[in-house]
Amino acid sequence: MRKQIIVGNWKMFKTNSQAVEFIKSVDSKVNKDSNIIAGIAVPSIMLSDVQKVAKNIVISAQNCYFEKEGAFTGEISIPMLQDLNVKYVVIGHSERRDIFGETDEMINNKVKALLLSNITPILCCGESLETYESGKTIEWVKSQITKDFAGVSPEDAKKVVIAYEPIWAIGTGKVATPEIAQNVCKEIRNIIKDIYNEQVANEILIQYGGSVKPENIKDILDQADIDGALVGGASLIEDSYLGLVNYKG
Repeated sequence: MRKQIIVGNWKMFKTNSQAVEFIKSVDSKVNKDSNIIAGIAVPSIMLSDVQKVAKNIVISAQNCYFEKEGAFTGEISIPMLQDLNVKYVVIGHSERRDIFGETDEMINNKVKALLLSNITPILCCGESLETYESGKTIEWVKSQITKDFAGVSPEDAKKVVIAYEPIWAIGTGKVATPEIAQNVCKEIRNIIKDIYNEQVANEILIQYGGSVKPENIKDILDQADIDGALVGGASLIEDSYLGLVNYKG
């Protein structure tokens, strides 16, 4: 049975002191006996301090660069994250792709560099409203995944967490129905099967992201091919975050 992984993506919210207080408040209230990996992806300047107070919550970075060091002003290297004992990194988020112009080639380099360093990539993929309405969701997502997994071995591929996030459902209040989310996540699993094999497809974890809340988390995670959630706004509030990671399956 696959584990479930629910990660809050804070994006550019909260100060360092607010983040530390949040983690202190919720960490001991996370259900340690469940099959759920509970995580929060915080801005890089908070990583050191929140790692010191997180016992039950897995702390993730929101991005990284694939070179070990160099003249890359403003970037965060993987050795920097390793030094802080960071085990997860969100990469390929639509905001990184659309606002900051990250390409699939760059994201593929990040996937390979993270895996080489024994850090789990949370690899985001997803389509715009225009692509969705034109019926090209699977074609779009297949192109992203095929490029982002290029050169990744089957054994390493199983270690990646894929987060399907339809862009039209991020922060809009719109949410793909559980059936729509399941259909795409099932197709993603089939894409992985075509690239690799059935074993890799069966073992890889696939999250859904896009206006996930405590009120709909159970319906989403009841779907056969959805193994977790990447959550934005609902993860910024203590009670809401706990309602997500402690949901009753």
